[in-house]
Amino acid sequence: MSNNNGVDSFEDIRPYHDDEVQAVLYRLVHNPEFIALISRYEFPRLSRWLGPLMRLVVKGQLKKRLCPIKDVAAFQIQIRDLFTKSLGRTTDGVSWSGVDALAKDKPYLFVSNHRDIALDPALVNWVCHQAGMQTARIGIGDNLLKKPFVTDLMRLNKSFIVKRSAKGVRELAAAMNVLSSYIDHSIQTGHSIWIAQREGRAKDGNDQTDPALLKMFFLSHRKTRSFAEMVDRLNIVPVAISYEFDPCDKLKAKELATLAREGCYNKGPLEDLKAMGLGFTGFKGRVHVAFGEPIKGEGMDGPDTLAAAIDAQIHHSYKLFESNLSAAGEGDLSWFDERTRELDEKEKAFVKAAYARPVENARKAG
Repeated sequence: MSNNNGVDSFEDIRPYHDDEVQAVLYRLVHNPEFIALISRYEFPRLSRWLGPLMRLVVKGQLKKRLCPIKDVAAFQIQIRDLFTKSLGRTTDGVSWSGVDALAKDKPYLFVSNHRDIALDPALVNWVCHQAGMQTARIGIGDNLLKKPFVTDLMRLNKSFIVKRSAKGVRELAAAMNVLSSYIDHSIQTGHSIWIAQREGRAKDGNDQTDPALLKMFFLSHRKTRSFAEMVDRLNIVPVAISYEFDPCDKLKAKELATLAREGCYNKGPLEDLKAMGLGFTGFKGRVHVAFGEPIKGEGMDGPDTLAAAIDAQIHHSYKLFESNLSAAGEGDLSWFDERTRELDEKEKAFVKAAYARPVENARKAG
């Protein structure tokens, strides 16, 4: 969308356009940090001893792979193929439900539970692609964009920026209003959106929608339509993503235990980036992505009512694996003892509680 001066109102938060793709790919291929990261991932042992040589090899391979790409769709096909291979190595299979009931030519606002920084939206888009639907634009906090190459990769992959680091009440309000407008503009122009139900991952396993997120949705509508009318307009679909095993479960437990013990937790500068890497490369067992039903505006009189409706669908459709049931006292915990062997008792308790919480929420949902 442009203002009266022809300026793109969303330029600093939107994903890249097709005509920007080649310049961004050139920038990535010539980014030493990005090349070094790919080199360590592809050739972990050789990179220790032959670092400069392996970086040259990786750079050449990337040029060959990326140079023919002219638009976002072609880039996403590359990502899809790599992601499919990764899922084959790191899961015991991905299943899904509910997506076939959605219209393939209709945009939706997917409000998803949030367990993994980048894997959650990647899975939703992967399933959408398998089902013949368009992929969604992805909301990602600017706190995660510590490196220029990360920003480039995310925006190439249809991510838009949520400005959580805005300082001051006025600046934050302005940023949230632009974000609300962007989400509505995307839906009205035929583009689906993925956004997490809350800021930050549910490290304790408790999937709860933050009403503040839903207030943000309404900001750009409050002068022209009711809250219920906004709900109908945005086509909100809750999504529940279930992992049999969370690759970051021990890291989350250590953070929660430190917070409980010391009252604060100081996150390292690249901690989120490392967690993103572990989420993609760590073993997840079985994975299920459950798409809910579009929420109707009738009876939705405010953020709390809508949050309760989203939570009810997520808790009801969350697929409970043996890891969840056993943590809740309904099965063999030998997997848990093996998985948490190096943790202290407090940390073990947080891991167990996180796996058990979806069972508790499902029981309440009925």
